Amino acid sequence: MKIALIALLFALTALAQAQTAGLPAACGPKDSSFDVKLDKSQQTPAPPEPGKARVYFIQNLGPRNFIAVINVGLDGAWVGANKDNSYFSVSVVPGGHHVCENVKSHFSVYGRLVEFADFTAEAGKVYYFRARLSFGENQPSLELEPVDSDQAKYLIASYPLSVSRPKK
Repeated sequence: MKIALIALLFALTALAQAQTAGLPAACGPKDSSFDVKLDKSQQTPAPPEPGKARVYFIQNLGPRNFIAVINVGLDGAWVGANKDNSYFSVSVVPGGHHVCENVKSHFSVYGRLVEFADFTAEAGKVYYFRARLSFGENQPSLELEPVDSDQAKYLIASYPLSVSRPKK
């Protein structure tokens, strides 16, 4: 019985380390955070730069205010953040990319919400990802998914641009 308990403890420790070790591959540094402001002026979606692709990150929380910022990481570096219902975009080189979204909130229940996605960018193309917080059995979850361009354009036209800067 003691051997089984010790083996279980080692397995849990290894699993926790593997999950923590996997986080930086797509995300940025753990203790990074952003100051986020919303620009409510009407924005024209930016086309891809020559030889690059454009990626839009949309935070679609619905009518509920979760009092949370979602940091967005791309290939191991934080590239921006959204709050409330907002969006921002970045330019990327063609090839494979890994996305990480991590909820930052004063409420500990949101603090462990992280989602990942990957995609292969092609020059001249536009990609859209939507993050949503939801509740199942009173447990919050973060959902990150690619979204159809028509739905994304509708959300972008409805939401303010998120302008974020790393906190010092």
